[in-house]
Amino acid sequence: MARRLRQETDQLVRARERNLFPLALFTESDGTVTDETLMEAVRNGDLAKLGILFERHHRALFDFLVRMTGSASTAEDLVQDVFVRVLKYRATWRGEGRFDTWLFRIARNARADYFRTRPPSAPIDDAAEYPSHSPLPGDLLARNRDVARLQRALMLLREDKRELILLARYRGMKLEAIADLLGIEVGTVKVRIHRAVKELRDIFLRLNESPSWNTTNSVGSCPTT
Repeated sequence: MARRLRQETDQLVRARERNLFPLALFTESDGTVTDETLMEAVRNGDLAKLGILFERHHRALFDFLVRMTGSASTAEDLVQDVFVRVLKYRATWRGEGRFDTWLFRIARNARADYFRTRPPSAPIDDAAEYPSHSPLPGDLLARNRDVARLQRALMLLREDKRELILLARYRGMKLEAIADLLGIEVGTVKVRIHRAVKELRDIFLRLNESPSWNTTNSVGSCPTT
């Protein structure tokens, strides 16, 4: 079993030069099957269904990770790592809760592990190259020229605060799902999101007044607790 798992994982790692997972062949019913049902099939050995999950979620993962890291290449590596981990740890899927919450928990761990073995570096800030289809509060995005400044403000937030905003406002994740993901109470999530949005707004306004303004927060390090 362990040998087969290593072989499967090695196969996925070698696929990095292509697209990690080959495009899955969809049947008429695949479009209506839930993520949870597909993951159940993967856990039971139908690994082809992982390709469908990849197609459904890799863009959202990349969008989240590029804004957390500020680097497109790092985000691409992490997306690959996340799905390799999904395969490796598929037996830990218990079918309790939503698949995307479980997936983002793996993504958070993958990102933390990535930066634990690498020294923090200055942000490349590739996030502005990938505009989100789920914007932050409308008053901040009233003018298109503010988008790049907003992305910079996001990168200047402490990582735990940036993560909350990305999950709640970009991903549109429900408060209950965020609470489950982070292991905190829903009320705590509400308070932290409110504070994070306020701080983001303050940074955005400071950048608007003085484009050279910066903070001493490090970007690329693991979030503080």
